[in-house]
Amino acid sequence: MSTIPAELRYAPSHEWIKVEGTTGLVGISDHAQAELSDVVYVELPKVGAKVNAGAVIATIESVKAASDIYSPASGEITEVNSELVKQPELVNKDPYGAAWLFKLTLSAPDDVGKLLDAAAYKAAIGG
Repeated sequence: MSTIPAELRYAPSHEWIKVEGTTGLVGISDHAQAELSDVVYVELPKVGAKVNAGAVIATIESVKAASDIYSPASGEITEVNSELVKQPELVNKDPYGAAWLFKLTLSAPDDVGKLLDAAAYKAAIGG
């Protein structure tokens, strides 16, 4: 069974967000990376882009499929994890740590409250 850190919030589309003040750190869940299998390419959003919750913001490609990544909250992209361009396999190795995708300044912090907590996400994925 995949790990589901309790301090994160989860979108039904398998993205997670960790909020620190007005900043959100975003990645994909362990469940999502396991479903994708071997990640071979990550397309990250542009720094400075303004996004709405639920909008397609990035793409992850694996040997099996390409998957859209949705922003779990509205805001402005302030940083991307450029290490993933060189080492996309980090998504498989450390989805909640080294493989974070991007940071954003939250423009609507209430978005986060609409996401699933760890227990609800675990139930949603059949855990």
